[in-house]
Formats: sequence, structure tokens, C-alpha cells
Amino acid sequence: MPGELEPLHVRAVLLPGDEVTDLYLYGDTVTFEPIAGARTIVDGGYVLPGLVDAHCHIGIKRGSAPVTSLDEARAFGAVDRDAGVLAIRDAGSPFPYPELDDDPELPRLVRAGRHLAPAKRYLRGVAIECTAEELPARAAEQAKLGNGWIKLVGDWIDRAEGDLGPTYDASVLAAAIDAAHEAGAKVAVHTFGEEAVAAVVRAGVDSVEHGTGLSAGLIDEMARRGTALVPTMINIATFDDIAAHAHPKFPVYADHMRRLKTGFPEVVRAAHEAGVPIYVGTDAGGGIDHGLAAEEMILLNELAGIPADEVIAAASWRGREWLGFASLTERGLADLVAYDADPRQDLRVLRDPKRIVLRGRVWK
Repeated sequence: MPGELEPLHVRAVLLPGDEVTDLYLYGDTVTFEPIAGARTIVDGGYVLPGLVDAHCHIGIKRGSAPVTSLDEARAFGAVDRDAGVLAIRDAGSPFPYPELDDDPELPRLVRAGRHLAPAKRYLRGVAIECTAEELPARAAEQAKLGNGWIKLVGDWIDRAEGDLGPTYDASVLAAAIDAAHEAGAKVAVHTFGEEAVAAVVRAGVDSVEHGTGLSAGLIDEMARRGTALVPTMINIATFDDIAAHAHPKFPVYADHMRRLKTGFPEVVRAAHEAGVPIYVGTDAGGGIDHGLAAEEMILLNELAGIPADEVIAAASWRGREWLGFASLTERGLADLVAYDADPRQDLRVLRDPKRIVLRGRVWK
């Protein structure tokens, strides 16, 4: 356990720059002005503002069952923290935990409340199931129960059709997005297929989660609107397994999922080249383990071809700014991760932070 807060000193190359910089942390605040008596905790190497997992579920256990206690959610958050993730956007939790919003031992937290989906069109026990008529009111309700976001399920397998299909008509999704915006929340939408993602982008959604069905025209529209994309490459890597399990009963759906997976690296590359804001999210919880932000970053670089420095920005200072958290600036927040080597030269460096500081407390 960390001890009492004390003034701390960090001397390292502060990315994205190339110069050795002296940082001082006092409580949860950063300054570049020297503080007498500050204890040096980093002397050499490279420092980043704390990493961000912009699509994470600390309220969902392996296998997609909801957590049943705050302690379980805390444990998942601690795994992410110990990997250098110091800010999380929880993209939907069936277990409410507003008590963790300002927990000093956990990453800074932005929550989306519960997923919203039709009956039997999402993971069992995870979403609030609602009809098309109920969806806008439910969206406004979840805007109050989260702390800045809501989460809609835009598509899922339609068993009657044997393929991916939108969960709601485009006009219903648009009404729900409008209702959430009017209630002061931003909207994230889960979408794999082609039809639903077109509807939500045109309706003004704030972020597309996964987005495997994006087309060139929609990518251009996202860039014009400033709509974010959180690709969750680790999640998409599971599509072959999903398809293999589904193929005997739903072969059309299985083939569709395989095609989406195959084409996705080019989708993400095109989105980056078009100027779509891209953020790093693992989809941890359910089928993906926590603590894998570095692996997601490596995939964005190796599969989608996004340059390492751009991936780092998306997972650090840009991601933090998007979620409303200051970085390592004068009077910024005292969250940092230090590494022995330059992650811009090899993203695998991010797997092994040598020092982690969250809210001015040393965790590693």
C-alpha cells in the first residue's frame, strides 16, 4: 500500500517531447517549479501521462457475468492500474458503482451506466432490455445514472435472419441519441455490422465502439463530425472463435463475422488516415482479460499500421483530454507511467512500466 502523500520528483524524457524534464508532484498536482525536499522516484528513462483504456468493463467478469460486489470491480480496476492504465471509460456495467468514481486507489473513472438493448439481443444479464418505444426514455435515465456517457447496443445477431442485424430502426437509435444528449450525456454505440453503424454516425453518436462495418463514406463523415472510433482490436481478434461456434447453426452470420475481421485492419488504417479520432480500448471484461492496453496498442501499430507515436498519443494525453482528464502539464493531474526505454521505438516497452504514479501516490 502506498504511504502518505509527499512531494515527489521525476527526471526523465517527457513524451511527446525529447528533452529531459524535471517534474514535481505535490498531492494530485504537477508543477515544473522545483520543490525543496521532494523525493526522486524516477531518474532517467521516459515518462508518459497515465494510460487510458477507453473501452473497459470493470463491472463484468470473465464469461460476461456481472460482478456482484464493489470489491470485485475494484480488483479488476487494480489490474488495469498495475498495467499503467490510470484512466478508464467503463463502456457499460450491469453492476452500479458510483462509489468508485473518486476511489483514490483506482484509475480515474468515466462510466456509461448499463447497456441498452432489445430483449434477447445482447449478452444475458448485462443490458437493460427495452422496446423501441422505451429506448429514448431509458437513454435519458441512463444519462443520469452514469457520469457522462451512455451505451447503446446498435446491432447483434438476429437469430430469425441468421445474421447480424440492427437492434432498432435508425429513427429509434437517433431518438435515443438525442435524448441522451439532451440529458447531458455522450453516447457510445456497440456496432459490428454495416447498417447500424451508418445509422448512428448520421444520428450524431459521439463514439463508435468496434466499428468493423465502417465504409469509406462513413469514415469521411466521422472525420467531418469528429466522431471517435474505439476499435478494440483485441476483441475483433476473437471473431474467428465466435464464427466457429456459430457456424453450424448460423453459417451466414459466421461468414459475415470472418469477413469483418479480415477487413478490419484496413478499416482502422483508413479511419486514421482520414483524421478520425481513434482511442485505445481493450473491451476488458467478459471475453477479454484486464491489463492488456499495451497489447491493444501493439495491434493498432502492427495490424492497422498506425505509427507508434500516434498510438501512444491516443492511449495517453489525447485519450485523457477526450475523457476530461489533464495530463502532465503545469497544475495538471499527477498520473504518470515511467519506462526504461523509449516506447516510440518499440511499443513492447509498454508491457513493463518501471514506475506507476496515480493521484500523486507511487504504486510501483
